[in-house]
Amino acid sequence: MTRPLAIVDYGVGNLRSAQKAFECLGQPAEITSDPDRIAAAPAVVLPGQGAFGTCMQNLRSTGLDQPVLAAARSGRPFLGICVGMQLLFEESEESPGEPGLGLLGGRVVRFPRDPDRKVPHMGWNQLRVVRRVPALAEVADGDWVYFVHSYHAQPTDPDVIATTTSYGVDFVSSVGRDNVFAGVFHPEKSQRVGLSLLRGFVRTITART
Repeated sequence: MTRPLAIVDYGVGNLRSAQKAFECLGQPAEITSDPDRIAAAPAVVLPGQGAFGTCMQNLRSTGLDQPVLAAARSGRPFLGICVGMQLLFEESEESPGEPGLGLLGGRVVRFPRDPDRKVPHMGWNQLRVVRRVPALAEVADGDWVYFVHSYHAQPTDPDVIATTTSYGVDFVSSVGRDNVFAGVFHPEKSQRVGLSLLRGFVRTITART
């Protein structure tokens, strides 16, 4: 029987949508705040919704920041979604003085003011594939995914950039390093392309078993 991956429940995010997307692919997924379940899962998903600072405070207050970091460093497949991607970096302009997880070097910044573009960046936009990591195996250059965000990451290491997207500026829409993949878009809301991406992620789980 396929073991369920762990979707980290720290009080933020639409967790059920992510769970249903994985179940649609035949991959069991459990929503959990139990550090032992996170440590034992074959893969871990860190969702996120709302403000960077609130998400980090929730992670710390629930005692899940260290289990999440341990999971990301364990070599097991790890997926960050939306603010869950942003939390992997060192800091965010949205919440000065609130450090992120620091798994990746860099900071999260707000979109520049532009009278022709609304912030938050909300709706469908295209991915430009910079580096084809395993999760992107079925995703074509120019495929459309769904975004809702006002901030984007600026990694210090350009080698972690997996895709970029244009919205007034070219911003980093996903990153990948070793076992970690994270996108600021919502694969669980991105229909066919989102399921293709999650299927690529699931394959990295089965490749380890």
